[in-house]
Amino acid sequence: MNERLVQLEDNIAELYRLQSKYTIGDIRNDRTKEWALRYGLLESIQIVIDISCHIVVHNNLGNAETYSDCIQLLADFEYIDRDLEQRLTGMAGLRNILVHEYVSVDIDRLYNLLNNLGDFRHFVDRIKDSI
Repeated sequence: MNERLVQLEDNIAELYRLQSKYTIGDIRNDRTKEWALRYGLLESIQIVIDISCHIVVHNNLGNAETYSDCIQLLADFEYIDRDLEQRLTGMAGLRNILVHEYVSVDIDRLYNLLNNLGDFRHFVDRIKDSI
């Protein structure tokens, strides 16, 4: 699990660099930059999900049927707070869109998520404090 936390921290740093270096216009006009944004967010969200589900299973916190359930159980057992739970649950839903492309992905929405990278950082800090 520590390796996954380190990977998430690395991803956060890369996403911050992406945000500081490129505008939304730069990303819209360059498929490689758009891919970097999509993949960076997708992998970061997946790491949060993987860690959440690992903690739920390892600590017998309950039966999670969905990725969002894993995140909710972390909040139920006070690994994370309810506000963070809601934001991460929304990201889990975005993960499904990114993976399955149920709908056209809004690049502006993805780019705006770069303003919420602190949610990933907060997750890392809370999990490190609890393990």
